[in-house]
Amino acid sequence: MRARTLPLYVGGFLGPFGGAIVAVMVPELRAAFGASTAAVAAAIPAYLVPFAAIQLVSGTIGERLGRRQVVRAAYLAYAVASLTAAFAPTLGAFLAARAGQGIANAFLTPLVLAALADHTPPQRLGRAMGTFGATQTLAVTLSPLCGGLAAAVDWRLAFLAPAAVGAVLSVAAPLPVAQRRAGSPPRLRTLFDRRIALLAGAAFAAYMGVTGMSFLVALRAGDAFGLGSEDRGLLLAAFGAAGVLAGRPGGILVDRVGRVQVAAAAATLAAAAVALLGVAGSTAAFAALWSAAGVFSALMWAALNTLVVESAPGNRAGAASLVSAFKFAGQAAAPLAWLPLYHHAPASAFAAAALVALAAATFVTPLRHGGRVREVAGVRGS
Repeated sequence: MRARTLPLYVGGFLGPFGGAIVAVMVPELRAAFGASTAAVAAAIPAYLVPFAAIQLVSGTIGERLGRRQVVRAAYLAYAVASLTAAFAPTLGAFLAARAGQGIANAFLTPLVLAALADHTPPQRLGRAMGTFGATQTLAVTLSPLCGGLAAAVDWRLAFLAPAAVGAVLSVAAPLPVAQRRAGSPPRLRTLFDRRIALLAGAAFAAYMGVTGMSFLVALRAGDAFGLGSEDRGLLLAAFGAAGVLAGRPGGILVDRVGRVQVAAAAATLAAAAVALLGVAGSTAAFAALWSAAGVFSALMWAALNTLVVESAPGNRAGAASLVSAFKFAGQAAAPLAWLPLYHHAPASAFAAAALVALAAATFVTPLRHGGRVREVAGVRGS
């Protein structure tokens, strides 16, 4: 990781960290605003809904207006929104600030991912994407812990710290941006092709069938094995910890073996782990399978993200943001689809989710001709 790309990884960390941080501070927020639990819990969708929806177009907008300017503006907007959340006088103002954080991150994540791809040699792109994915997984894993520690002192600290980081990055962080080739500016309609559609389908299936299964895993851990809240939290964290550790090695594997090969194999193995979760007979086996799913998920995303940024060289951020929108659609669909099945027959919910995860392998297999990417002229290395 070099100095000029470090801010890109920090930017990748900042968004997921802020998104998940309120989950553990509901009691403190409820007391601060004199609101109900349901009203305070709206802080999570207040962030995620605009974040997911705006990503349909945010990457292309950023490419058209200029990555450097848009990323700096997004860092500043994230800082302002975080500061507003810290000093919000009412719950309504707090929720609006959360929406502002989500909108800012909708521009940050795809644009820093595209900038990272532009400044990484093709033969090392997989490991860069693996490291980026590990950074984001680390953010999601650490966010509840940091949120809980902040809430023990003053919940506002959980927003003041990201505000300070965003403000510094908006003025001080160098952002490497490749020179654009001559031609028409990036357009959203150029992304409406078979390759992007397959990658969007794979992302949706991977989130719905694997990454978005944490709520069902927690439910099963309590129902089948009697785990309390702390043990369930540790179990869920094992998925993230495994993903953090596997991210960069998985990226190296992507570079050596091939993008499509790793994506298809990892999706298949993740699907197998999810299916076996439904019939695991002990806590140890259940935890081992969920950790294994975290490893396979990290490999899968290292490969998928690499394929995405390579799919549209003239509009990398547009491709990244569009596919990311489908990821979060899959996450939103997971509880709606699997909870009714779980209440009918728990094992059937995990089996159905595994079939959806397996569909991710089916989506990427037709892209096999792009599994190994040749050196692309005009892309500068880091």
